[in-house]
Amino acid sequence: MYLTKEEERIYDGEEGVAKQKAMELLVALGKIYGADKLIPVGSAQIAGVSYKTIGDAGIDFIRFFSDNGAKVSVNSYLNPAGMDLSNWADAGVKNSFAKKQNEIIEIFRKMGINITCTCTPYLIGIRPKLGEHIAWSESSAVSFVNSILGARTNREGGPSSLAAAIIGKTANYGYHLDENRVANFLVRVRAKLKTISDYGALGVYVGRLVQNSVPAFELVQQATEDQLKALGAAMAASGAVALFFVKGQTPEWFLDSPEIIEVKEEDIEKLKKELTDEKDVDHVVIGCPHCSLDEIKNIAEKVHGKKLKKELWIYTSRQVKEEADKQGYIEIIKDAGGKVISDTCPVVSPIEDMGFKSTATNSGKAALYLKKLCKQKIHFGDVEEITE
Repeated sequence: MYLTKEEERIYDGEEGVAKQKAMELLVALGKIYGADKLIPVGSAQIAGVSYKTIGDAGIDFIRFFSDNGAKVSVNSYLNPAGMDLSNWADAGVKNSFAKKQNEIIEIFRKMGINITCTCTPYLIGIRPKLGEHIAWSESSAVSFVNSILGARTNREGGPSSLAAAIIGKTANYGYHLDENRVANFLVRVRAKLKTISDYGALGVYVGRLVQNSVPAFELVQQATEDQLKALGAAMAASGAVALFFVKGQTPEWFLDSPEIIEVKEEDIEKLKKELTDEKDVDHVVIGCPHCSLDEIKNIAEKVHGKKLKKELWIYTSRQVKEEADKQGYIEIIKDAGGKVISDTCPVVSPIEDMGFKSTATNSGKAALYLKKLCKQKIHFGDVEEITE
């Protein structure tokens, strides 16, 4: 890799040990992936925030940078934590977990990172421009900004996104390069998709087939941003898709002798049944990735004037929750017996320690991860069905 004089000084430790370690990490990754140089990034989005996922070893890792004076040099944002930072006790989070989680947040805050704690920063006004190089790490956020906005990022890990935030640069490889932003699968969808769960099921189906490749979709009808969000999140969870195209909707559409995949109505229905292994559930979760204002409005309309017999937990960012509160949606959901939770998500929160063993969701991503990471039995269905 070519390093500038300034980058060499950092690499040699002339600007402190924290910057040196961050630079060493970026250079090591660059060498692994054949990068020719480092490139500036407009922002960083950092995963590895929940105590459930990083544990004490993760705290030691990030504390090293903080204790050695590290400060981020570009706008930097946090992925969801392991709990609602304001109302964690109401959700049944243990004091011991909360103490560790707050410690993590304070370490990140000390380095100048915005405590956004959301997997959908693009829903709170953080929308990188077409062609802008960034260093984001949350799989569904990476998929959305690469695909829907046309920004450029690889699927960074928590450590590499933190290193990029400190240095303000990342290694020039993968989806930062034109030649890799080309689809090698063309997915012709013959099914008429109506709901977010339809798109989630399609994402699980295609992600399993293409793995870490780039698929391009021909859909029967236009999809909403929320539906495309669900599609990308599910493909990132079932495979490792970080970039996809949709004909007539995404800013990019580049194909190179793609393999054809046809998806029919029966494929979607079969996959939905496969994702369900429990009809009678302990609770319902919606908001993986975090809910938009439109999604919360839709849920409020469904439960308005009713009383819930099961727990309904809705996950979103603090900013979207505040706006939903202004619109009166939060009060409607609370009156029905539901909870609107911010700063966290069902996957990275310790729901398995809160007494829940079975969960209903409309998210393809959550259906996969809750089973694998939270020991949940799953009922997968549309919002209308699972709220009913």
